[in-house]
Amino acid sequence: MKTLEAIKTWRSTRRFLDKPVEKEKLEAILEAVLRAPSWANTQCWRLILVEDLVMKQKLSELSYVESFFARIQYKSNPAQKGIVQAPMVILLCADPASSGKIWEKEYYMTDAGIASQNLMLAAHSLGLGTVFVGVFDEEKIRSLLQIPEGIRIVGLFPVGYPADVGEVRPRKSLGEIVFSEKWGASF
Repeated sequence: MKTLEAIKTWRSTRRFLDKPVEKEKLEAILEAVLRAPSWANTQCWRLILVEDLVMKQKLSELSYVESFFARIQYKSNPAQKGIVQAPMVILLCADPASSGKIWEKEYYMTDAGIASQNLMLAAHSLGLGTVFVGVFDEEKIRSLLQIPEGIRIVGLFPVGYPADVGEVRPRKSLGEIVFSEKWGASF
């Protein structure tokens, strides 16, 4: 699949088939993360692969933070079932101390965001699905997976073969998001 096609057709996947991900495909996804650009090439991300069903169930339980969802009026995280159902969950972590910081702007989240996009697009290009899960109890997951203090958990990515493929959601027009020369000037 060509890059622009993957970008245009990518979709969040929250339901997965009971089919393992081939090692070659997993390695291709991990290589895509490895190749992501980062601040001064620091490559501050680290990945944890979780395949154990009991561990995935615990991650699912910890991917719900009541106070967060109360604010936005959700009663649960729609990705929780997918975390258990997917054959694998990839946790993307980052070390803020090994990335750049200039005038209070920390680049580890930018670096991790680029790596996350590479992960999701690589999975999609290989016929796999995933979704970014960004709501979780970081301290409990840190303890569960023995993640050192100072390392931040950026996201959980259940990965597997999609059980269904939803429609691509509508996007805003370029005229709504792109300005020419200054804010508000038509593109």
